[in-house]
Amino acid sequence: MGKVKSYAALQSDTPLEPHNIQRRKLNPEDVKIEILYCGVCHSDIHMARNEWNNSSVYPMVPGHEIIGIVKELGKGVTKFKIGDAVGVGVYVDSCEKCDNCNSGNDHYCEKGIVLTYNSYEYDSKRITYGGYSKSIVVKENYVINLPKEMDMVKAAPLLCAGITTYSPLKHFNINRTHKVGIAGLGGLGHMGLKFASSFGAEVVVFSTSDSKKQEALDMGAKHFVNIKNPKDVASHVNSCNYILDTVSANREMANVFSFLKTDGLIMMVGLPMEPLSISSFSLIDKRKGIVGSSIGSIGETQEMIDYCHEKNIYPEVEVIPITKINEAFERTINKDVRYRFVIDMSTL
Repeated sequence: MGKVKSYAALQSDTPLEPHNIQRRKLNPEDVKIEILYCGVCHSDIHMARNEWNNSSVYPMVPGHEIIGIVKELGKGVTKFKIGDAVGVGVYVDSCEKCDNCNSGNDHYCEKGIVLTYNSYEYDSKRITYGGYSKSIVVKENYVINLPKEMDMVKAAPLLCAGITTYSPLKHFNINRTHKVGIAGLGGLGHMGLKFASSFGAEVVVFSTSDSKKQEALDMGAKHFVNIKNPKDVASHVNSCNYILDTVSANREMANVFSFLKTDGLIMMVGLPMEPLSISSFSLIDKRKGIVGSSIGSIGETQEMIDYCHEKNIYPEVEVIPITKINEAFERTINKDVRYRFVIDMSTL
């Protein structure tokens, strides 16, 4: 295929800038998608700036919250037709043979998934490029179908922020018998709040200030706790069955554990830059635990998209032109967004 316009990080310490990339020719199972919108995930910033394990490869085109229209089909494609509205999330391939892939946990592929960007394809030395671009080529098994009349702009962050919070809540069958804490009300946290509330749980949001209190209550929270307010804290100690921890900052985890009741569990989806320190006493007290969760399978992502369409659950977004992407990175770092940026790719 010809050159494709994109915005790329050419190295870790420079702003993103216009850059032409080469997409692969369509294989029989491939779908070519014209990208209309792409969400901005905090992990895009970490990857562009090589902040995770020195794993970044340049030039890098970030973006794994992709919404677009099918423009071309490989000759073997059966699931889509030209003109379909579709999405692409965090990964674009898995081995499809291991126990995890065969049990519907392809996001935990034992060979390792091929990420939508900054990852090498299985059968070549070709690096993947993400959604900050005009088009993308993806195997049909990793393309998500968007229901008719779905809000395509707001659907973009569902492909990462949505599935990242939906998956653990569904895995542990959150329902109206549970009290669920949401630690942090940002891009992930506000989606966790909306999902947990929609499942019938009594939801309490834990935050470091009162600035988002009314927003949390409007989104479905029954309680809001400013963890710097001792009276707020005291009223919810030993009360939660589960806490969805979306915080990416280092902090004292004993405080988080204190809100769990007996057999309570922290579901960790946030990614702090430094290892967290967890005391054994926090675990053995009342048989508490902590588990991690990463995104969700392709099947679960489709389920989540359909659920969001049915229940009218969407993230709160701010739409920007691609020329504002570097400003959006800085605003994301400074927590100056309610609650996710979405790039209008027609501006590229």
